[in-house]
Amino acid sequence: MLNKDEKTVYHVIFRTALDGFSFGDIEKEEFVKIVKQIHSVFFSDIIGFCILDNHFHLLVKIHPGRDFTDQEIKDRFLKLYGDQTELMEDTDKIEYYREKWSNLSELIKEFKQRFLKFYNKLHNRGGHSGESVSKA
Repeated sequence: MLNKDEKTVYHVIFRTALDGFSFGDIEKEEFVKIVKQIHSVFFSDIIGFCILDNHFHLLVKIHPGRDFTDQEIKDRFLKLYGDQTELMEDTDKIEYYREKWSNLSELIKEFKQRFLKFYNKLHNRGGHSGESVSKA
């Protein structure tokens, strides 16, 4: 059950769909890097995590978006997307990110997408099933 109106702590478990041991030292280092990146933008506190060979545990506290000012949202946007992309002064856009960055599902989605992109590039994999990519 998700609680959007109060600070709430969640225990997240993510298992890979890959055979064998998919988290080696390189993958674990990137995992930590991505957790730090995502945490610096999302309205969250990472209380702890554990990376095993084929899954991870994440203990995370999510804060309600209403606890953050419009300026804090703009600052976090720049941190994640860089100076090349501008966050418009549009209130709807700010509210979109306020909602997104206080949402556990969005946090996990962002993390998994970033990690999968890294993992597929590292292991020369592509597509939804992660099949090997041959270069012609």
